[in-house]
Amino acid sequence: MSKANLIASRFRGFMPVVVDVETGGFNPLTDALLEIAAVMLTLDETGRLSRGETTRFHILPFENANIEPASLEVNRIDPHHPLRPAIPERDALQRVFRDVRAGLRATECTRAILVGHNAHFDLSFLNEAIKRTGIKRNPFHPFSVFDTVTMGGIALGQTVLARAVQAAGLNWDPDAAHSAAYDAELTADLFCHVVNRFQPIYANGQLNTNDNDSH
Repeated sequence: MSKANLIASRFRGFMPVVVDVETGGFNPLTDALLEIAAVMLTLDETGRLSRGETTRFHILPFENANIEPASLEVNRIDPHHPLRPAIPERDALQRVFRDVRAGLRATECTRAILVGHNAHFDLSFLNEAIKRTGIKRNPFHPFSVFDTVTMGGIALGQTVLARAVQAAGLNWDPDAAHSAAYDAELTADLFCHVVNRFQPIYANGQLNTNDNDSH
């Protein structure tokens, strides 16, 4: 098996990409998408998953977007700051998708799958932005995700991101939290930690399903 398709073998043709969005509220139909970060992952010959490169963009609110003051208090974003390096959401998504498509080609995967903490929240904002901007080629699966809330609850007994990260023995910086890049990178580290705990099911570049064949 070539190094290129290790991830394709491990995740049944899917390429996990960790995504975090910062928004102006909880409603993907009406509330602004303000920031997005995507983290690529790598898998070595031993089956260990690790964090790769991060892509991050500040995003201009779409026309007539709703922005809740309470959300800005949490993510500490000033959408109208003159020095904020924000770009239109179509440009931001196209740049993220360009990197994801390059990853798909490199790993010989057929589709990207979003990894996130409360992943359907991030996916809902991503899908609505895709519709709003008229982007035709979406590399992500439209509804399937890997959710680290569930994974953290099962493997570590913690569902809050900060607590799950700490339970995994990783460092958590509360002052850096709630930026898309930081949250995506720590979610990626958490995802890798949990996946690597199941490393015995992956050996010599192959999934070991012998223990499950008789059930």
